Amino acid sequence: MKPSKKANEMTRAELARYIDQSVLKPEFTLEDTKKYIQEGIDYGCATVCVNPWAVELAASMCKGSDTKVCPVCDFPFGQSTTASKVEQARLILKDYADAIGELDIVANYGWIRSGMWDEVTADIAAVAKVTHEYGVELKVIFETDALTEAEIRQACECAIAAKADFVKTSTGFLTGHEAHGASKEVIAIMMDQCKGRVKIKGSGCIRTQEHFFELIDMGIDRMGIGYKSTPVVLAVNGAKETSDTY
Repeated sequence: MKPSKKANEMTRAELARYIDQSVLKPEFTLEDTKKYIQEGIDYGCATVCVNPWAVELAASMCKGSDTKVCPVCDFPFGQSTTASKVEQARLILKDYADAIGELDIVANYGWIRSGMWDEVTADIAAVAKVTHEYGVELKVIFETDALTEAEIRQACECAIAAKADFVKTSTGFLTGHEAHGASKEVIAIMMDQCKGRVKIKGSGCIRTQEHFFELIDMGIDRMGIGYKSTPVVLAVNGAKETSDTY
């Protein structure tokens, strides 16, 4: 959705509402996880994006703040059965739905590359049904660096048909492909295809304030920002560009 003003005219608080701060590194200790959840809260991010084990922790820490919890489901490969994805989503949501803003799930991008469009749609729809039962929005990650433009466009149609709330570019954990993440080009493709029928989240390779501002001005709805890059895009304490993989 096009913003009412340019990114460079926004306050830091307004800019932070575009951010899901990623706290997803599998090597994080408990203390690391607490530290970066708290930083996301302190920055005023829309959500902190966490692995399922950390939902209870994040819900407790975010209580009373404007920051919600965004768990990931079947992350980062999206290769579980549909029944497994549905059960994981339900387990994540059943006790903490009030604290959760959205749930991020990975589409089966092997199926996308195979042209198995009915299966892709049904897989997403099954999880969307669960999240909506709990009043939680669903974001669907396509892993766009592994896909062609035609595949990205058709995957958007699948997600829209499945009643997802957001389509999203990347996990930040793909290997064996050149990393572009939320490039202006791929976001433009998704916007052109979706035409406002679903919200758009960019993630991956957003490491400079210039890129962050460009995507806001294009009309993006949300961005997944790595914990190292959040202070960079918000220009906190003179933070510099990082090589954060998310």
